[in-house]
Amino acid sequence: MLSLPAGEDRLQHGEGPSLGPVEIVRYDPRWPEIYRAEREAILARCGSLILEIEHVGSTAIPGCAAKPVIDMMAAVRSLEDGSLIAARLRDRDYREHGTDMDDRLLLLRHSGSEATGFHLHLVDPGRFTASHERLMRDHLLSDAAAVRAYGALKRRLARTHREDREAYTRAKTAFIQQLIDQARAERGMPPIELWPE
Repeated sequence: MLSLPAGEDRLQHGEGPSLGPVEIVRYDPRWPEIYRAEREAILARCGSLILEIEHVGSTAIPGCAAKPVIDMMAAVRSLEDGSLIAARLRDRDYREHGTDMDDRLLLLRHSGSEATGFHLHLVDPGRFTASHERLMRDHLLSDAAAVRAYGALKRRLARTHREDREAYTRAKTAFIQQLIDQARAERGMPPIELWPE
């Protein structure tokens, strides 16, 4: 979410906001500011339940083409706190969304009136620390060539799979696996298969 980087998870079709077609846009330099404002709003409502929160995903990478979605990952003491967090964020239009991963809860905020959506991934502290989303973000922050290649791949795949988010995500798997393998190797960590079949 690798789970692929946040926001790129293989989401189940079910309850929650419609995610619409795959749209990749140029990097918007306002994304970090939008993240900070949303982070403050979330912490104002849920600060006692959230241990750490970070901006992850492509919108956290300067210059990277991305879906206009701010991906956030938060460490929580227990995933059971997710329902409390969801309740406290309901007035901001966050809704729980099912995933095929049992190690996280996902809250989405999408509105037809907003150009930017938000995905909030809630994970336990151990998952947060070893998160593939954070590893990939940090790797891309130090590798401009990989950022360009990833952006070009996403733009091409978005044209091919505009109406099929699952196919779009699957088509990125090999590239993402390579990036995560590199990031883990740089930290002396063994490779890991992101999506065992």
